[in-house]
Amino acid sequence: MLATGVILVTTKKGKSGKISVNYNGFAGTSAPAKTLNMLNATQYGAIMNEKSLADGGPIKYADPTALGKGTDWQDAIFNHSAFRYTHELSISGGGEKSTFYASFGIQDQDGIVATEISNYSKKNFRLNSTHKISDYFTFGQTFGYTHQKTKGIGNTNSEFGGPLSSAINLDPITPLVETDPTKNTVGFYANPNVIRDANGNPYGISTLVQQEMSNPLAYTQTRLGGYSWSDDFVGNAYLEANITSHLKLRTTLGGKLAYWGSEGFTPVFFLNPNIKADRNNYNQNNEKSFAWTLENTLAYANKFGDHNVSVLAGQGAYVENIGKAVNTTMFGLPITNYKDASWNFNVPQTDRSTSTSDKTQHKLASLFLRANYDYMEKYLFTGIVRRDGSTRFGDNKKWGVFPSFSLGWVVSKEGFWKENNVVNTLKVRGGYGVVGNDNIDDFKYRAVVVGGYNYAVGTSGDITTGYGNSTLPNPDLGWEETSQTTIGIDAKLFNDFTLTADYYKKTTKGILRDVVIPGYVGVVTAPSANIADMDNSGFEIELGYKKRLGEFNLGVNGNVAYLKNEITYVGSSTNYIVGDASFQSMGPVTRTAVGHSFNEFYGYKTAGIFQNEAEVAAYKNAAGGLIQPNAKPGDFRWVDTNGDGAISDDDKQFLGTNLPKYTFGLTLNLDYKNFDFMAFAQGTAGSKIFQGLRRLDILNANYQTKALERWVGEGTSDDYPRLSNNDPNKNFTNMSDFYLENGNYLRLKIVQLGYTMPANISSKIGADKIRFYLTGENLITFTKYTGYDPEIGGQVYGVDKGVYPQARSILFGANFQF
Repeated sequence: MLATGVILVTTKKGKSGKISVNYNGFAGTSAPAKTLNMLNATQYGAIMNEKSLADGGPIKYADPTALGKGTDWQDAIFNHSAFRYTHELSISGGGEKSTFYASFGIQDQDGIVATEISNYSKKNFRLNSTHKISDYFTFGQTFGYTHQKTKGIGNTNSEFGGPLSSAINLDPITPLVETDPTKNTVGFYANPNVIRDANGNPYGISTLVQQEMSNPLAYTQTRLGGYSWSDDFVGNAYLEANITSHLKLRTTLGGKLAYWGSEGFTPVFFLNPNIKADRNNYNQNNEKSFAWTLENTLAYANKFGDHNVSVLAGQGAYVENIGKAVNTTMFGLPITNYKDASWNFNVPQTDRSTSTSDKTQHKLASLFLRANYDYMEKYLFTGIVRRDGSTRFGDNKKWGVFPSFSLGWVVSKEGFWKENNVVNTLKVRGGYGVVGNDNIDDFKYRAVVVGGYNYAVGTSGDITTGYGNSTLPNPDLGWEETSQTTIGIDAKLFNDFTLTADYYKKTTKGILRDVVIPGYVGVVTAPSANIADMDNSGFEIELGYKKRLGEFNLGVNGNVAYLKNEITYVGSSTNYIVGDASFQSMGPVTRTAVGHSFNEFYGYKTAGIFQNEAEVAAYKNAAGGLIQPNAKPGDFRWVDTNGDGAISDDDKQFLGTNLPKYTFGLTLNLDYKNFDFMAFAQGTAGSKIFQGLRRLDILNANYQTKALERWVGEGTSDDYPRLSNNDPNKNFTNMSDFYLENGNYLRLKIVQLGYTMPANISSKIGADKIRFYLTGENLITFTKYTGYDPEIGGQVYGVDKGVYPQARSILFGANFQF
């Protein structure tokens, strides 16, 4: 939770008068916005020959051209016509005493990857109402129900299997389906658990690329029928008493009841020697959680001449995660198909496994006060202070106080301001505020006792399992606090332009993170602490233009923001924290250190490629020894950062950040008579992305066609090294700037063309408005990034291991208002 001040939630409400009915819906298809350029079978065969020869091995494919194009694994899993639709119907109305608003929605969206096991659907209902009970009391309520069902492909943004990772790494020589009768009954295909298609032919199994990689079509068959679901009931009710014309007392009680879980049947299967199941199982997970909130507020508002004053004081109590979880699995059911899976089978007790757990309640208590003042709507002030306590912190730091205020001055309302056609209106504002964050696991401040510890008892050394502390206590674990100072202006220029400009500086102190401790301490869970401070500063500018020219309306709105992120303190003797992002055998590929960005990429810097033996021999240290004795022509030249004449971990350096320095957007609105048009584009600049789509430990994994630009002789490449299975120079297994790509992009996010029927036509069927529209989503992306999508999101710290691709969609919709 964030301690951010009083939160005001606005929901759609009904209006007194006639019943209003509104329908809005659309349907269309989606396709991958981009696919990767992978080596075909002929190219793959040539590359594998080259790698083998580089290590003194034999030619593996005498005639690579005979392999043809081979299998396009991406084409096998991508759906270029995935169907999606959304429908929403709302009804509102009421009288003098009561009003209501109700809506019903349904949506369904097929995934663009392995659609058989990739789908999302949602159904929702909402009801809001207000009732004036008397001159003194008003009652209101909101209620919402949402049911969601998701079928997911699993292992997204992971190098360890799943359809996406397998499609990228599998060799193109293996067929999608093995139809040759001389091959499809021998070797791996002799296994009775091999997955077969409707014609009885086995799905191809690679002998070259295995481990977690498997035929994605066969993998899909093992996950049929699996899904996750959730049912959420959210509501609140309030009673407001008008004590006087200026004083109001309100009590609000809210709650959320959530049920969620998953269900799946795993058949007996054989995908490769590493991915198989000799017994089937049926699993079901069910969880329940309840949360409630209680807020009491007393509000006073009055006007004294030109002075407007309002004050609100309140108390809040918030409790969440009241619930439990049950997970049950049955093994060895007498079935072969997920459609027959049931809990009614009488399997032996030894083939049943059930685990249960209670959830840990998270509680927050708050006291808050807010005051607003303005004089002639010219001088403006808002102040907020709140005191919050959280159950997630130690006894010494459980409570935090979070003040904030803002000031505004509407300069253009001053008497000295003369009307002009340059700066029509001008407002200057500034503010300062502090918010708190307690987003960590529960009980991280305590040394919780858990089981599973082994102890040697007596002189014989017999091992006994017992209990011990899971982590170290930290009674000083407290709120992560972020303070922000903002200065800005709002202006209207030349009668048609609007300008908003802000400069801000945000300082976060006491960042909550786990502490890395030595293994000899003897605890299984890393303790948490407030161990770092960070600054974010920058500016945000938004410029708008609106103009009406007869029946033609034009609106343009653009914005740009700049961000500088810097760590100012870490509570560590080494002055850095090991990064959160890792990649295969490289381990962590980011580091958080003073003077650099949060989770900045950290590794070796390359200085081109050795083009010949003379260049290798010339790269010497002060003593005359070779700095890279294992290097050969075609290998990277590593930068000797510390100048000690050898390449080691000490030569790693900061290589760039996954945080964009600039974000920008542009919206265009046009309408002429009954036609309207809207386009929205957005993008970022100044970030790096770690492109980690290939498995390094699978030597025969496929490559993107960028590998065709590799070094094959003097002068052929200075940025893509030679290929070798042994990789003695660690060209590919070192974390280096070789893996970092430019994350800049500009994307045409939405384009919409609409037509509203003339009122004299729509009124004939009793409609107030009838509008039809055509929408395109993610139509064009300009980027140099070679992965699926440069918009990979901050949650993966800029490391792309196969992020689910963005969908390009074409949708047709309609809106009816009655």
